[in-house]
Amino acid sequence: MRQNTGLDAISGNQGLSFFVKFCKKSKKYIEVGKPSAIIRYMAKYKNNYIKDITNILKALADESRVRIVMALAGREKLCVCQIIELLGLAPSTVSKHLYILRQANLIESNKKGRWVYYNLAGDGKNKAVQTVLHWLQKSLAKDAGIKEDKKLLGKILKDDPERLCLKMKKR
Repeated sequence: MRQNTGLDAISGNQGLSFFVKFCKKSKKYIEVGKPSAIIRYMAKYKNNYIKDITNILKALADESRVRIVMALAGREKLCVCQIIELLGLAPSTVSKHLYILRQANLIESNKKGRWVYYNLAGDGKNKAVQTVLHWLQKSLAKDAGIKEDKKLLGKILKDDPERLCLKMKKR
């Protein structure tokens, strides 16, 4: 039990764990259980580092968003059309993923004319972002899917971004 959160971990049937919280009003333990409920509960605390980490982890809860972050790692910038080509998803879906990553301060955007470029947040101001990005890059460096994305991205980067955008419009 962690005193500062008021949550107890309980092992239920079949070895599954869930979390409970003591309710002062009913004088009973109530099940909190779901990770989203735990994150909402933890978000009440004033510790900004915990809030930052939970927001970052929520943003990275999707494979496509992890692939975007890993594609941007070690690169100065990528155009939206290059990211769309890499993921093979609809532009609106990729746009939503990029929005979520921007809200979590994992990536930054830069508009030049009609082109929008993205890069990893590298200002070093947000310690939580830097910690998670470092861990993610270290953990997934040898992943087969990430290596395949790097090969595909190499081919995509050889192509003209304007040609890629025209290709997206024809879809």
